[in-house]
Amino acid sequence: MKAYSIDINVDVGEGVNNEAQLLPYVSSCNIACGGHAGDEESMKTVVRLAKQHSAKIGAHPSFPDKENFGRKIISISNSDLYTSMKKQVRALMRVLRKEHGVLHHIKPHGALYNLAATNKDTALVIIEVMKSIAMPIKLYVPYGSVIADLALQEQIPILYEAFADRNYNDDLTLVSRQKEHAIISNAEAVFEHVYRMAITQKVRTISDKDITIKTDTFCVHGDNPNVVDLVKNLSEKLYQNNIHIQ
Repeated sequence: MKAYSIDINVDVGEGVNNEAQLLPYVSSCNIACGGHAGDEESMKTVVRLAKQHSAKIGAHPSFPDKENFGRKIISISNSDLYTSMKKQVRALMRVLRKEHGVLHHIKPHGALYNLAATNKDTALVIIEVMKSIAMPIKLYVPYGSVIADLALQEQIPILYEAFADRNYNDDLTLVSRQKEHAIISNAEAVFEHVYRMAITQKVRTISDKDITIKTDTFCVHGDNPNVVDLVKNLSEKLYQNNIHIQ
């Protein structure tokens, strides 16, 4: 059987305090850095755990909106969004310097991530933040998105991300959390979802169609109620099927 390797990432530092249980089973993490959750102390704690488990470290900036956990689009100018994102990323970078860690990637959170997938102005703000950082870091983006195309045009290194615990529409957008069946909570269903995308480069959508998707990294949301069981089972089943997490 051909051997594959994939990256599994998890959103952390969001107040759930399950990082010690999750990080042994993943290869990268996205640390909340003050926009929707997180502060210096939580970032420091997660950075130390990530280093302990050799997980690649990413910044997880969002709309500055803790009230809605960054999951609603808010009214904000492009310049203010740029300033907020820079502030968030710099906050994590300061912690990394103190802890002798390395920033590997940026992955926008929630509504900001979803909006940048379709909205050019929002995507351009994120691109400008990436260009302002004086080192080569990667940007996690959805396949076929506006932000992916713009990043490629600007020669910003990207990794295509898919979601292990979320269902997809036919246009490769995520099924809204306001709708039934948006979140996949069954461990076996999560494995089958990831395995199909990793091996066939197809995703089974909510309308039961198989749509082409490219994937370099798979996200499991750290605030999914079943996330620890999901990640443990996913790690074990992938290994059994000759797919290595790295």
